[in-house]
Amino acid sequence: MKRVYLSLGSNMGDTRKNLMEAMELLREKVHIDEISSFYRTEPVGYKDQDWFLNVVITGETSLEPMDLLEFCQSIEKEMKRVKTIRFGPRIIDVDILLYEGYESDDENLTVPHPRMKERAFVMIPLAEIAPEVLVGRESVIEIVNRLDGEAIEKVGDVDGEDK
Repeated sequence: MKRVYLSLGSNMGDTRKNLMEAMELLREKVHIDEISSFYRTEPVGYKDQDWFLNVVITGETSLEPMDLLEFCQSIEKEMKRVKTIRFGPRIIDVDILLYEGYESDDENLTVPHPRMKERAFVMIPLAEIAPEVLVGRESVIEIVNRLDGEAIEKVGDVDGEDK
């Protein structure tokens, strides 16, 4: 089993429900053991869209990296994600941030995720559940401490409780 860190986001429909459904589907092949709070975040890139609800999870899987990518993409497809505009609106987005013992710059799967260090909507929830994890040679908390970018607001947890 390998430890993985995944980022989930949604800005269409019932975003909390979308994230919960995606996590339930992920549980078929990922043993989720930690879930960050939910964060409301402004869109990055394409700004003319609703804000996102984001969460980061960690767990273990026996899937190889490319198989995990295919599994995550199958969840997006099952939930009817339609890719239109790059960085545009989506019912669900499931990204592999980190995969234990694996690094790649393959065009289909880049790990660590190529833009994660620049994105508060990834790094702040990740810091909540794994502040000491290394991304390259830096800890998550070191990266968070120098972030300056999009607005982000903690809005609750997986149990629906406000924080």
